[in-house]
Amino acid sequence: MHQFEALAVRYEEPHRHYHTAQHLGECLMHFDNVRTLCEYPAEVELALWFHDAVYEPRAKDNEEKSAAWALRVMRESAIAAGACQRVRELIMKTCHDALPDTPDEQALVDIDLSILGADAARFDEYENQVRAEYGWVPQFLFNRTRRKILESFLARPSIYSTAYFRSRLEKKARENLARSLSVLN
Repeated sequence: MHQFEALAVRYEEPHRHYHTAQHLGECLMHFDNVRTLCEYPAEVELALWFHDAVYEPRAKDNEEKSAAWALRVMRESAIAAGACQRVRELIMKTCHDALPDTPDEQALVDIDLSILGADAARFDEYENQVRAEYGWVPQFLFNRTRRKILESFLARPSIYSTAYFRSRLEKKARENLARSLSVLN
């Protein structure tokens, strides 16, 4: 199976509701708008394709496995070691456990978080999709964990690292997050 087909199959796995081809397509659309902000745009695009290649809601190592898959593909294609390492680091930034540092990391993370600043209907769909991915988690526990995640984004001085996304999505993202928090018990 060709790598593109293998990725397409993964993004259509039945346990996925948000981390799907829809999310990937939205990411790639945003990337087209910020490509010129990137130092290594081809690497950012490759990282986007692979950032959710492996997604199992119960796992804690999805980004690591996704990065490993990307590395295998890149090494098989004789991509330079430096590029391989940068793509791996980009994918790992989508853990969202640290603020992005480089312009490429900032663009990639902002793209991944762009859903937070979507129009209300799409954001609500996203929230329902995330809940569906964690359907096995009891509601009270899901609400508590989700509240912590959403509050962590609101606590940042800025949700987005790039001026491009801050100017276009920051206000809406804060509104969406606050609205979502208001319904979590």
